[in-house]
Amino acid sequence: RCSCRRLGGGLVQAGGSLRLSCAASGFSLDFYAIVWFRQAPGKEREGVSCISSSGTNRQYVDSVKGRFAISRDNDRNTVYLQMNSLKPEDTAAYYCAVPPLVGRDDCAIGGHMDFWGKGTQVTVSS
Repeated sequence: RCSCRRLGGGLVQAGGSLRLSCAASGFSLDFYAIVWFRQAPGKEREGVSCISSSGTNRQYVDSVKGRFAISRDNDRNTVYLQMNSLKPEDTAAYYCAVPPLVGRDDCAIGGHMDFWGKGTQVTVSS
């Protein structure tokens, strides 16, 4: 069973940076792609980024390309989302999620998720 803990988040001014962490306990993330989602108030949840289990395939939704970077440290069983040049429209609750097993170099932003981490709030002030 995955207990996906999220770390990071908080309040930051526009243009600032935050790093989110997704750390799993009782479950090895080594063989799983990881997907980050976010949900702003009154909006549907949207996929933000994904990383394959190998770390070689990283994808981003257009609105965060060039600003966000996803990475993983399998030794620490942790996936990170570095968020730079934050904008007020990035304000949302952010979640990490684990999809079913896919190929080592595969990931997709979206689809069915087997496990969800608890959300962490990111608020970007203008």
